[in-house]
Amino acid sequence: MTRGIYIIANDKVTDHAIALLNSIRLHDTDTPIVMIPYDENYHGIAETLKTHYGVEVYEDLDFIDRLSNKLHETFGGKFFARPNQFRKQACWFGPFDEFIYIDTDIVVFEKISDNLNYLQSTDFICCDYQHLGGITNVFTPQVLEQKVFSESEVKDIFNGGFWGSKKNLISENDLYNTFAECAAHPEFFDFSQKTSDQPIINYMLLKRIPNRFNIVRREGKAPGNWAGTPHFEKQGNILIDPTVSQQLQYLHWAGIRIEPGCPYWEIWEHYRNLNSALPPANISAPAKKNQLQQNFEALKNQLRQIKVKQ
Repeated sequence: MTRGIYIIANDKVTDHAIALLNSIRLHDTDTPIVMIPYDENYHGIAETLKTHYGVEVYEDLDFIDRLSNKLHETFGGKFFARPNQFRKQACWFGPFDEFIYIDTDIVVFEKISDNLNYLQSTDFICCDYQHLGGITNVFTPQVLEQKVFSESEVKDIFNGGFWGSKKNLISENDLYNTFAECAAHPEFFDFSQKTSDQPIINYMLLKRIPNRFNIVRREGKAPGNWAGTPHFEKQGNILIDPTVSQQLQYLHWAGIRIEPGCPYWEIWEHYRNLNSALPPANISAPAKKNQLQQNFEALKNQLRQIKVKQ
């Protein structure tokens, strides 16, 4: 049985991918990693990641083309903000019998592949508190009103930036049938904040994979991992969640632009620059915002904090 990690990347996210790989290889030099190209502009990052971290490019690029074409055929070209995010579904058909998928706007603080051990007793793992915010950014209330899913089932919604499962648990036809079902009922999905694959993939998970486990529900609880959470405490180059007195497994800047001044910038910068064989990151500080913009950002941060505390 082979185990491994998938990422999705192109040249535009080179700095993010380097930070992620530095953090993974700090704790784990052996687990194989495969990169799924986000688009055609991936050759630069592919060469960098292969040279420095042993990352291979996903072999079956024909499948990725079929997936992209079927997605466009089913939904058209304007339904999703970032349709290429669906390319991560190539994970189901790649070389690994068991796998973890990780977004590039993440750094890890442990040997992250050890989480694959949970697959001994379940078919699908995730690790986040997405459910605490209700069904926002995934479903509309109609999925409950029309009994598409129960209140209990929607508590298993997850953020698509970190998850793991088993090869061929989802078939290519499962993907396409899911696309068709979802395209027939766009009213079920919350795309109000321009999320892309997350609503559709959550629908597929709840419909087709009954044996699933969210790691934050493990015995003894688990730490948070969203960079919008204000209360994590820095301890060296890792973070501690004081609410459970545990080290974070990983930190995810979902929905947050990684740049000087962003939450936990120093953590990301540390991991990005760990490899002395690569030039340091060249990310400029954001332009200073006017008072109206500052007030708007402050309000958004307050709302995020309220959501986290819930």
